[in-house]
Amino acid sequence: MPTSTVVSRPFAASAGAASALLGAAAGHLVAGATDPATSPVLAIGSTVIDLTPTPVKEWAVGTFGTKDKPLLIGSVLLGALVLAAVAGLVARTRLRAGAGMLAGLAAATGAAALSRPSARPLDLLPALVTAAVGVTALVLLVRPGDRRHGGVLPDAGASRRGFLAAVALGAAALAGTGEWLARARTGPGSLTLPPAADPAPPLATGLEGAHPGISPLRTPTAEFYRVDTRLALPTIDVDSWRLTIDGDVGRTVSLGLDDLLAMDLVERDITLTCVSNEVGGAYVGSARWLGVPIGDLLDLAGIADTRADQLFSTDVDGFTVSTPLEVALDGRDTLVAVGMNGAPLPVQHGFPARLVTPGLYGFVGATKWLSRLTLTTYDEAQAYWTRRDWATDAPIKVAARIDTPRPLSTSKAGRLVIGGVAWAQHRGIARVEVQVDGGAWREATLGPDVGVDYWRQWFLPWDATPGSHELAARATTLDGEVQTAVRTTPFPDGASGIQQIVVSVA
Repeated sequence: MPTSTVVSRPFAASAGAASALLGAAAGHLVAGATDPATSPVLAIGSTVIDLTPTPVKEWAVGTFGTKDKPLLIGSVLLGALVLAAVAGLVARTRLRAGAGMLAGLAAATGAAALSRPSARPLDLLPALVTAAVGVTALVLLVRPGDRRHGGVLPDAGASRRGFLAAVALGAAALAGTGEWLARARTGPGSLTLPPAADPAPPLATGLEGAHPGISPLRTPTAEFYRVDTRLALPTIDVDSWRLTIDGDVGRTVSLGLDDLLAMDLVERDITLTCVSNEVGGAYVGSARWLGVPIGDLLDLAGIADTRADQLFSTDVDGFTVSTPLEVALDGRDTLVAVGMNGAPLPVQHGFPARLVTPGLYGFVGATKWLSRLTLTTYDEAQAYWTRRDWATDAPIKVAARIDTPRPLSTSKAGRLVIGGVAWAQHRGIARVEVQVDGGAWREATLGPDVGVDYWRQWFLPWDATPGSHELAARATTLDGEVQTAVRTTPFPDGASGIQQIVVSVA
């Protein structure tokens, strides 16, 4: 009688994890060729984001900053590998049950992919490939081997260990190829933007050259903050992409990118701020935007008799944002932007088109990857963040930030410069004041005035003496509002308070 061997428990657990990793990598490869958002780990991660309570989201952004997404992906992957290891242990003695558990994990990723607002039947393909590859690998690794006539892997020795190593290498290769495909399919490519019909004036020389440490007057595109719910950037076919304007309008309008570029484009210098920005935080940036004024686009659809009170915008994957219509049309430079800092929008900042609304936090006025503008009412439609109890009208609060010296830094005694930026979009900055060690407020020197929708650089010379010092800065708007010292959290309409930092002087 032939005898068979059962793999060891450690090997079975490793086999389960490796099989799941190989399956997920194969699914990631398929998603890279179809839609990156349907990649198994990313689909689950996106579902976790949608189901996470608002306080937990704010804690994650505040604690981990831009590392929150990699940490989420890593946590989802780790959790999946633990469950897959359990499946491997079960498969050691009950092969069908273990394989069924692994298939169930893959089915969960398929359900997550199909739960997206823009889901298509094709979005199930990565999950199917994940299940097929993962289950096959598990069966080959853990099924009992016949010592005399053994199948593919006759024992738990060198053959199995070698195959396990091959599985790990294969997973890395598949995942890497999938990531390359996803990146290759995103972005503007060789798109060339036409010149603006209404160009912005040349940008003045900022203070950053004379006073290193102060944020550049214009934020380089590569350093511009990014905060959104996406774990994978969308892949957009420029030739088939359309911007639809509908709802309570005279007629529905559908425009391609070429149609937008053929309109009278304007350039505007505008500072954007994320509502998740804590006092003194980094989620604020200033850029030169090229786009079409929102009023010009809505005029094409006809809104003279509209009952709407909100501009309900939708991105290419169904994510929604509510912008008060009155604010969008009150004369500020609200744009459907197609360019940023002299180049087409990068995909991470909304290519091919995004909404830019001066004076409103991004969650109510800066929809990226825009595909639809619907005129409706707040009673008829609620956007993603509105359903999660964030504010419907969220004007950006006046704020000053200290860029230099850095918090908890140590400097040499003598003449130093305290400097940074201040913003109060659509109202403008009239004054910035600095306080040292709780003393009198001293007025700082302001940098170039680029307009009320743009931040102001500022600096104050300081004769620093040895010891520990507390620095604070506050701003005042052109209409006389002094930045409040009352501390509030970002939820539901933006943080407030005065930044106070401690520095050492040696």
